[in-house]
Amino acid sequence: MSTRKIHPTAVVDPRAELGEGVEVGPYAVVGAGVQLGRGTRLLSHAVVEGPAQLGEENVVHPFAVIGGAPQHKRQPAGASSRLVVGDRNVFREHVTVHRGTDGRATTLGSHNLLMVGVHVAHDVSVGSSVTIANGVQLAGHTVIADHATFGGLAGLAQFVRVGESAFVAAGAMCEKDVPPFVIVQGDRARVRALNVVGLRRRGVPEESIAALRLAFRAVFGGEGPRARALAGIARGDRFVEAFVAALERAPKGQASP
Repeated sequence: MSTRKIHPTAVVDPRAELGEGVEVGPYAVVGAGVQLGRGTRLLSHAVVEGPAQLGEENVVHPFAVIGGAPQHKRQPAGASSRLVVGDRNVFREHVTVHRGTDGRATTLGSHNLLMVGVHVAHDVSVGSSVTIANGVQLAGHTVIADHATFGGLAGLAQFVRVGESAFVAAGAMCEKDVPPFVIVQGDRARVRALNVVGLRRRGVPEESIAALRLAFRAVFGGEGPRARALAGIARGDRFVEAFVAALERAPKGQASP
């Protein structure tokens, strides 16, 4: 016996695939090529367009549009694009998440919270356990690593990468990559401190936080060349290794103090 709950006023394309326990609320719309995993809920007036795959127990709030076509002038007519979303994500009111371009996918992991008015553009990759506050704008091809946090009204330029457990402060405008584990703030965003609060909330061991403090001071507290500072950092801690690796490979340039 099916446990799906489809409100009589909802519009569900017959080519959509709905898992067990899916709920589609009043006036919600599910387009062709949409796959909704077990227990996913679309509240009233939510829209999911395809091709899009949403995993289990996601919640889409009123007036969010998930899986819309990319805002891209050079997208060829009829070009394939898709959206892939993991499990237990929450999309609050007026969130927009666009599909990829030219056969690529926009992707989100699991356990993410996208608050009111967030925009995720084409070909963006968002990891897992990411919190994005109201009005944040993620331009095309940006990459957000796990456990990153955004304050309200922050913005990212195209192709910018935000490292794991980074904190992008409210109103920050980022046109350079954000290293992992740091706080950036300002227009244009600059590195301000190590994100100690975020690291502790994540459960990072205190010895790793202490090692990151030393690495952070070596890179951002000194006056010599960054390459020399990185070469002198003691390795062995996995968080320090990730910090150094991100600073060494940044293709977009790095936010600085």
